[in-house]
Amino acid sequence: MNWQTIVVAAVVAAVFAAIIIAALRNKKKGRSTCSCVGGCAGCAHNEFCRH
Repeated sequence: MNWQTIVVAAVVAAVFAAIIIAALRNKKKGRSTCSCVGGCAGCAHNEFCRH
């Protein structure tokens, strides 16, 4: 493995870690992760929304 591959893998891992950390912080603060347009009423996963 060369150093470019290691750098790319580290960047990808950092992005995934940042996404997971942000989701955990939002969940801890009670924020919704529902991204349905028009609110959660028409969303297939509306039972998970906390609006």
